[in-house]
Amino acid sequence: MASSVVPTAQPYVVEDCRGVLQLLSDGTVVRSGALPFPVGNGADHEDGRVEWKDAVYDAFRCLGLRMYKPTRNGGEEGKKLPVLVYFHGGGFCIGSFAWPNFHAGCLRLAAEIPAVVLSFDYRLAPEHRLPAAHEDAAAALLWLRDQLASDPWVAGVVDPHRVFVSGESAGGNIAHHLALRFGTAGLDPVRIAGYILLMPAFLSEQPTQSELDTPATAFLTREASDRYTRLFLPAGANKDHPLVNPFASDAPSLDKLDVGRMLVIAAEGDMLRDKNVEYAERLRAARGDEVELLVFAGEEHAFFALKPTSEVAGELVQVIRRFLATEAAN
Repeated sequence: MASSVVPTAQPYVVEDCRGVLQLLSDGTVVRSGALPFPVGNGADHEDGRVEWKDAVYDAFRCLGLRMYKPTRNGGEEGKKLPVLVYFHGGGFCIGSFAWPNFHAGCLRLAAEIPAVVLSFDYRLAPEHRLPAAHEDAAAALLWLRDQLASDPWVAGVVDPHRVFVSGESAGGNIAHHLALRFGTAGLDPVRIAGYILLMPAFLSEQPTQSELDTPATAFLTREASDRYTRLFLPAGANKDHPLVNPFASDAPSLDKLDVGRMLVIAAEGDMLRDKNVEYAERLRAARGDEVELLVFAGEEHAFFALKPTSEVAGELVQVIRRFLATEAAN
C-alpha cells in the first residue's frame, strides 16, 4: 500500500513592518536591506561642514554608533561644543544610524547647531524585546562618560557639562527612560544638561482623540503602531506597561523627575500628539518653565527623519539650537 506524504506547510508572514522586517509563522525573523521610505535628493548633506566616523560601544553585542564633528565651530574657534546624543526611531523594530535619512539629519544637527552628535544603535525587536533597547541606551551613556575624556577625536573639543540626550519616536521614548535613570547628575563627572524628545512613542490601552482621528493614509497609523507594540513589548504586556505609558499606575512619577531642562516636540498630524502634549504639560506643571513644548502645525509623525533636508526640518534644528544656546546662557 502506497504511503501518503503530508506536505509540510510553508511558513507565512505573520507581521510585516514596512517591508523591512517580517515575522514568519514559524518564528523566523526576516530582515531586508531595503529602506522603508525615500530620503530625497541631496540627503547626505556631505558638503564638508562635518566629518564623521563609526565606532563600537558594545563589542559583545556588536552595537555601534556614528560620531559627527563640525569642521568649523560656527565662527567661534576655541569654544567647546555641546554634545547631542541621538537615538533613532523605527518602532523599536527597524532602523540604524547608517540609514541615509538618520545620517542626513545628524549631519544637519552637527553643522547647524553646531555640536558633536553621537548617533547610537540599539538592539531591535522582536529578537530583543523591551527593555533591551533601554538597557543598550544606558550602556551607551556610560560609554560616552568615559569616551569624552579619552578619545582624542572629541577630547578637548566638547564641553562635558553640556551633554543633551535626544531621540525621535522610539528614540524619544528611550530619552525619557534615560531621564528617569540618569536625570542630570547620574553620569558624573559628565553633566546631562537637558533632554530633547521628538514625537516620543508613548501609548496607552485607552486611545486618545489624536489616535482616533488618525487617517489610514497617515505615516503612522493605529494599525502600524499596534503591529510594532506586538513585536517590541515584553511577552504578555499591553500598552499600559510603563515602558510605553509614562502615566501608567506603576510608572515612576513625573513630578519627581529631575531632568534639568526638557524640550518636547509634537506634530499636529501625529497620532501620538495628544500623549506628547499631555506628557509635556504634566512635566511643566511640576517643573515650570524648564519644560518647553512645541507643536509643529501640519506635520506628521517622524517628520524630521522622513524629510531631514526639508525646510521644516531646518526649523526644528533651529529650535534645538536655541534650546542648547539658552542652557549655555544660563
